[in-house]
Amino acid sequence: MTRSALEMASPSPSVHAENPLFGELLLKLGLVTPNQIEEALALQTLNGQRLGEALISLGYVTREQIQDALGEALGLHQPPQGTPPVQPPPLGELLVGLKYITTAQLDEALNLQRRSGRKVGEILVELGHCSYKQLYEALGIQGRISGRQEPADRTAPAEGLPRVMVVDDSPLACAFVQDGLSSLGYDIVSFQDPYEALEQLGKVQPAIVLSDLDMPGIDGMELCRRIKDGPSRALPVIILTANDSETERVRGLRGGADDYVNKSASMDELAARIESVMRRTGETERMRKLFARYTSDAVVEEILKSPSVVLTGEKRECTLLFADIRNFTGLADSLPPEQVVGVLNQVLGGLSDAVLTCGGTLDKFLGDGLMAVFGAPVSRPDDPLRALQSARMMMAFMEELRARAESEWAASPREGRPLILELGIGINSGVVVAGNIGGAMRTEYTCIGDAVNVAARLCALAGPGEILVGERTVVLLQGHENSFEELPPVRLKGKPHPVPLFRALW
Repeated sequence: MTRSALEMASPSPSVHAENPLFGELLLKLGLVTPNQIEEALALQTLNGQRLGEALISLGYVTREQIQDALGEALGLHQPPQGTPPVQPPPLGELLVGLKYITTAQLDEALNLQRRSGRKVGEILVELGHCSYKQLYEALGIQGRISGRQEPADRTAPAEGLPRVMVVDDSPLACAFVQDGLSSLGYDIVSFQDPYEALEQLGKVQPAIVLSDLDMPGIDGMELCRRIKDGPSRALPVIILTANDSETERVRGLRGGADDYVNKSASMDELAARIESVMRRTGETERMRKLFARYTSDAVVEEILKSPSVVLTGEKRECTLLFADIRNFTGLADSLPPEQVVGVLNQVLGGLSDAVLTCGGTLDKFLGDGLMAVFGAPVSRPDDPLRALQSARMMMAFMEELRARAESEWAASPREGRPLILELGIGINSGVVVAGNIGGAMRTEYTCIGDAVNVAARLCALAGPGEILVGERTVVLLQGHENSFEELPPVRLKGKPHPVPLFRALW
């Protein structure tokens, strides 16, 4: 620590009435009696607890009352309008309030100060009662109290600055982190109540959350879990704690936290961790948006969190679905080009929604049809059933479109009835090769293999409003035999023998 910084630590030769020590403050606020203070001090000598913790364990005060009293002692509460500004507490009392030193250690330093005239901060460091870093922290909070301004609207973002939400039940910790990160250019919003922090997530819209680990009500792990399980699941969370054990770090990371930082870390390190997590989160969001175009949110989450997902190429059993719009060529010939594109987008949008809703991957659009995969890149035991459900949803969607077209024509009759679109679907299961296929300039994630070819040919055979299903899919759907009608085997191109064929009932 430099000498100039130590010069900021004003002497504190005695404890004045306007700046009482913590026990005196509790008495002054009427929270405890002198006898209760004496009892707590006696307990303190036995188990080494701080005075506040001893009073809590004896049931004389609550933790919330202690926090409020500490805030009062440090001037963290805003005074009523028109009252003179509160003077910051002396450095020694601030270090006691932060629990970096004991009252006995402060008395020892004050006695040496009276004899030598040196600064109390310098003496405390030389005696080994606190570190330079702890002294800097106390000086930072002391300066913040002396230059305190009216709080800004906590929901109004500072333009161009990343917003950080700090959640810690200690007003001192919130004040220190806010002071340090604000000086580095971050926009800080702090909450001492984790429940309030959760309620305000949508309104505050932080870029990252810094949460204390040990808090009353819900701890940092539970706060992180609720964030990750909710609509803000992409929001990164860093856990701050004074416990630097490996067990706690592992518990924090497994709980869904994006990083774990000890409270003794410097502000520069904390800022570097924030930047690192936000870079990783930005890359994850880019991947999420990329995959969201092809598959459901649930599958995207599986891809991002599962180390077993392979995109470069692997063999796996999948269920393939091909859907093709019937009569579309005739409709396209009778409409202007812009209307053709509008109708096609409407129909393909409804069909792809059915795929994504059932957890499938939209492989590609095929002119007036599509190909979907259930089982890659994420595999589920009920993939065949999901494919069948998706096909039924597609058929229901087409029925709604037909009914709407008929209703519009009946309300405003024109020459000739409208050309009604129909849908044919083919479903088949089997082992395929799934992966990114293409060249250096363009690649796409797709599946290739005999099972894919059979599904495509079943789709071509399907009549309007018909779902044709291969034998392997029916075998995999044990317990759903009543959902199918067996048809005569058919010959397919490339197959030496007739292929068993089934029609799905919907």
